[in-house]
Order: sequence, then structure tokens, then C-alpha cells
Amino acid sequence: MNIIIGVLVGLIILVLLVVVHELGHAIVARRNGVVVEEFGIGFPPRAWGKKLKNGILFSLNWLPLGGFVRMQGEHDAADQPGDYGAATFWQKTKILLAGVLINWLVAAVLLTVLAITGLPKILPNQFTVPADTTIVKQPVTIAGLISHYPAEKAGLRVHDTIVRFAGQPVPTDDRLIALTHAYAGKTVEIIYSRGGVEHTTHVTLRQPQKNEGALGVTLDQRQLIKASWSAPIVGVATTGQFTWVTLQGIGGLVSNLATGLVSQLSPNHTTRQEGSKNLAAASNSVAGPIGILGVIFPAAEQAGLTQLVFLTAIISLTLAVMNVLPIPALDGGRWYTMALFRLFKKDLTKEREEKIQATGFLILMALVIVVTFGDVSKLFR
Repeated sequence: MNIIIGVLVGLIILVLLVVVHELGHAIVARRNGVVVEEFGIGFPPRAWGKKLKNGILFSLNWLPLGGFVRMQGEHDAADQPGDYGAATFWQKTKILLAGVLINWLVAAVLLTVLAITGLPKILPNQFTVPADTTIVKQPVTIAGLISHYPAEKAGLRVHDTIVRFAGQPVPTDDRLIALTHAYAGKTVEIIYSRGGVEHTTHVTLRQPQKNEGALGVTLDQRQLIKASWSAPIVGVATTGQFTWVTLQGIGGLVSNLATGLVSQLSPNHTTRQEGSKNLAAASNSVAGPIGILGVIFPAAEQAGLTQLVFLTAIISLTLAVMNVLPIPALDGGRWYTMALFRLFKKDLTKEREEKIQATGFLILMALVIVVTFGDVSKLFR
């Protein structure tokens, strides 16, 4: 049941983020004289449609994978009044990048709200306004258990929070680690919270060994950034930070992928091994639709609304970044194609544009299939 709810929650979030992206295209297109023929939620085949007063066909479609906007004369070479192709270069630029801007703004607004209620601190140098910022440490939480070790035997579970250990409070994970070493080999009382309800258990600790603790757990203690008047500044600046980190991540992915593929052609066995490591790193750093859906529900169930909103902001930001890259079939790819043909003063005919975008789309779909296969493999592992 949890998996089904996770998929549903994830689909709703992804569809909403894509819909607002497409809404950005539609609004800017109309404001620049381009006729919007259809605004659809999901992808065809069509389930239901209605013509609105402004002449736009609003449709609901059977494939719940996002949404789309269909404009009149979408090819760059179209030249009739109301055609997308008849718009100026600057107007097309605004239309193509409107979705990117909307997704970026959604991320900034969500992070601004979280800056008021509690924004997860995940970057070492995450932006704050010292005069108006407090760092709140959440309770020490069990992030993982080692099989057949004291914590598991005592009935502790992942996501339990430790309230007291051997009668002493545990304000930090370092404090808990120190206490487990101090009481190694002894039986101690642990008070923990699960689902907001406190429980008590007794644990006989092991003697710590190399790379193995006395309790048999991995710990997590998250920090939240809270602000008041500076929340909008923190929200926007943090969105900028995450944008840069995302671009760096994509750069690292491309670098690992390129290095790995080239290394596989080498006759040297060691070089091929290093290349395999780079390809594995590239594979592990990418998540497709299933991977995204796989983390959304656990976030809602285990860390509450804060983590769910935070992940929504990050996904929205990722959509913005991906759509500004020169990938054919995406907004950035269409803009770069249009700009390059204008730069070299060549005609971007309908046939050329369709061939470029179709090739890009096939490559994109192949990548999605490969990544999805990787996601499924990770789920089974």
C-alpha cells in the first residue's frame, strides 16, 4: 500500500510541476501574440476536453506524465499571423524560457516558506543571514540498523528518535556515540520516540570494534534553518546555491560518463577498470521517474511535510535546470537550435527542425529507459 501511495503522491507532484511549467509557456505566448490552441494535463490519448471562452482547448489526457501546451505554427519557419514561428527572436526566447523561470520561482517560493517554518540544512556553506537566522537541531534519529546487533535485538527501528540513553539526554549524535562507548558491555535503558509516542527498552551493548559501534546503528541528526524577515532573501539565495550545485552535479555526471566510455576503449585493463568505476558513479548519481517517485513517499512518511515540500522544491529546480540545457526536444535545446541557425544565417526549415528534435527526443527516451532500468535494479537491490 505504501508503494501505491508513494507513486500517487509522486505523480501528483510531478504533474503539477510540469503543468505550471507549461502554463508559463502558455501565458507568455499569449502575451506575445501567439495563438495557444490547446493546454493539456497528461499526454494523449485524450480523456476529456472543453473549449474555453478564450478559445483554448483545455484537455485531460490518459497518460499522467506531465502536460503540454500546443501553439499555432510551432515550427520556427511558420510565418502566419498568430504563429509561434512568426514571433521575433526575443519573443521566442521569452516563450521558451518562461517554463524554466516558473519552475525556478516555484522552488524559490517553497524554500522561502521553509525558511520560515524550518529549511533543511544540507550544504556546509548554506546561505543564511546571521542577524536573523537560528539553526535548530532535530532529535537524534536512527538512520540504519545492523542485523543481529543490540539495537535491532532490542526492537529499535529505523526513524526512531533517541530521547534518553542510560538516563541522560542526547542532544547530539556525537553525545550518543560517546555514551555508547562509555557504557560498552553494559545493559542500559533507552527511551525513544516512535510516531510521537515514547517507549522504553533495555539494550546490552557490545564492546566496540574497528568500524563497528557498540549499539549497531547509523545516526542522523538534521539541522533546520529558521528566519523571519530575511526568509525571502534566504529562499532566493538558497535556490541560487542549489542551482549551482545542480549544474556542478550535471557537469560531474557528464565528465564521469565521457571518461568511462572513452576508458572502455583502452587496451589497458587498469584503465578499463577505472572507466567502469566512472560509469558506475554516473549511474548512481542519476534518478529517473521511478527513482524520484521512490523517494517522495518515504519523505512524506518518515520526515513529514517539511521534507516533502523540500523535495518538491528541489525537483522543480531540477526541471528548470534541465530545461535550460542544450538538449534537443527540451526548451533549451529548441532555443540553442534556433539561435545557432540564426547565428550562421541558415534557414531552420520545418523538416530540419523536426529531424533535429526527433533525434534529440529518441536519445532522451533512450536515456530515460536506461535510467529507469537502473532505478528498478536499485529497488530490487
